[in-house]
Amino acid sequence: MPDVLGPDYELTVLPMADDDEGEVVASLVRRRAAGPARGAVLYVHGFTDYFFQTHLADHFVARGFDFYGLDLRKYGRSLLPHQTRGFARSVTEYFPEIDEAVRIIRERDGHDHVVLNAHSTGGLIAPLWADRVRGRGLVQALVLNSPFLDLNVPAPLRIAADLLRGTLSRLPARAVLPMVTATAYGTSLHRGHHGEWDFDLEWKPIGGFPVHAAWLGAIRRAQRRLHGGLRVDVPVLVLCAERGLRLRAFVPEAREADVVLDPRAIARWSTSIGTHVTCVRVPGGMHDLVLSPAPVRERVFAEMDRWLDSRL
Repeated sequence: MPDVLGPDYELTVLPMADDDEGEVVASLVRRRAAGPARGAVLYVHGFTDYFFQTHLADHFVARGFDFYGLDLRKYGRSLLPHQTRGFARSVTEYFPEIDEAVRIIRERDGHDHVVLNAHSTGGLIAPLWADRVRGRGLVQALVLNSPFLDLNVPAPLRIAADLLRGTLSRLPARAVLPMVTATAYGTSLHRGHHGEWDFDLEWKPIGGFPVHAAWLGAIRRAQRRLHGGLRVDVPVLVLCAERGLRLRAFVPEAREADVVLDPRAIARWSTSIGTHVTCVRVPGGMHDLVLSPAPVRERVFAEMDRWLDSRL
């Protein structure tokens, strides 16, 4: 069916098994290359996010790839009125929609070469999924954009969070943690504030989604699993900013740094994903590197192109 992004995009709704809130769907958006495709790119978004980055699709389509954007359950196009935004008890809950998206890309659309491109929380989910399906040849490369490989808090708070994980698990699953709303990132992106991008503020609000106890527990379990070492058997490119800043409100430097995650932690844990990992730190990069100012994102695209050309 038609997609909200316009006539170049097609939407397929993926029915998933019901959960305790009822009906569940995911959404697969497709944009085809003009001629015979050299492969396919499947994009997976992060927390408080959905696929809207048409310039990312433009880039891959121009390079001869069919492009697919996957809105995970309870995000963006997939969010149903009865659902809690972004809620999950385990990152493994997202594996069925990635399974189905890859099946469609390979079996329905006939692609033998699939690149899994994931951002932030998607960049944590994707390597865990790839580790689960290793040896099956379902994807040929991972390209991770500022993956959420660790919490961006001082070490004492990280330790305290882990020590309290038993307490967190005893809270009601949808209990909202009392966290200060930070608007630095959202306002640095949206054209109605200090950015250059237009996106749906219902699907991607400036202050982000509430953080639920169960979701944070799921993220920490996933991160500890990755820290223990995965065995992803395809080449992995990890891209992150050169510099990180902890900010709540916008300052101009927010458009030249990652104000969500710590790039040092991303670089540190990147080699835990597999044995063939390349990590690139991008000067002037923002959290979503492809939403950085034009000269920076052009370098990001060039890094991805160079690496993919050498791997595929």
